[in-house]
Amino acid sequence: MLLLVLRRAASAVPLLLLVSLGAFSLVALLPGDPAAAIAGEAASPEQVAALRQRLGLDEPFVVRYLSWLGNVLSGDLGQSAITGHSITDEVARRAPVTASVAVGTLLVVLVLGLPIGLLQGIYAGRLVDRAGLLTTAVGLGVPNFWLATILVGVFAVQLRLLPATGYAPLSEGFGAWAEHIVMPSVTLGVFAAAEVARQLRTGILHANEQAYVRTAWAKGMPPRRVIGKHILKNASAPAITVLGIRLGHLLSGAVIVETIFGLPGLGKYAIDAIFNRDFPVIQAIVLVSAAIVLVANLLVDIVYGALNPKVRIS
Repeated sequence: MLLLVLRRAASAVPLLLLVSLGAFSLVALLPGDPAAAIAGEAASPEQVAALRQRLGLDEPFVVRYLSWLGNVLSGDLGQSAITGHSITDEVARRAPVTASVAVGTLLVVLVLGLPIGLLQGIYAGRLVDRAGLLTTAVGLGVPNFWLATILVGVFAVQLRLLPATGYAPLSEGFGAWAEHIVMPSVTLGVFAAAEVARQLRTGILHANEQAYVRTAWAKGMPPRRVIGKHILKNASAPAITVLGIRLGHLLSGAVIVETIFGLPGLGKYAIDAIFNRDFPVIQAIVLVSAAIVLVANLLVDIVYGALNPKVRIS
């Protein structure tokens, strides 16, 4: 297992380097003068020149990239071109918010997606399965922004059970923290839960057709042992893949969710940087997002290795 983790981690290094080069090249690929675009139309030539020098845009591309990459490797993501604040500090401050939504999303998937997919697979073709198919179809078809709006209208405006916007850290109490992440987590978790349920159902149906499962049933093994040991262990691989993909792409969904619910997370930070043309922040967010996706894929590989020993030696 350790060899698998080291091999997967080593293969991620060149990919991260390519992503870092692509992220840093964003500024070079922009038409016109990036410093003038950041400074705005009202800026004087002297202000544009000072900003260009502060951002290092007057140096060759290779020199700027190597300097930026060296700073990133030392933990310095640079400074915001708009506020001058440390991007590393901002990411560290906002990451717990997005991580909280990710944890809540995972709980929604575990509470909704796994039981629905399991019941569909076990009772395929029956009323439970048909109800599950309808439920997952609705979950896959509902847009995130529409679901978020409905949740706010019902639970925050009409029932007044949950706060519509804002975030409370765990240091202020678990109850306050949970109240602020319930609706964002449900918004992102419904689609992911529907995907996981669909994949788990398909995996269970495929596993039921295998000879070793039919043999286990023929031997009279208890249903709980057949389902837990033989069916779920082999049917969960597609569902784990989907779950890893959804968690890896969480930041893209967080852009919408954090904007609607007013959460000061990485998604909100990214959208603000885009609107303000804060290119150093955009570069850093792209790199951080790629790292999150690679970590999610690494976790999927580790789970695969635990479920399927063949993966450890592949």
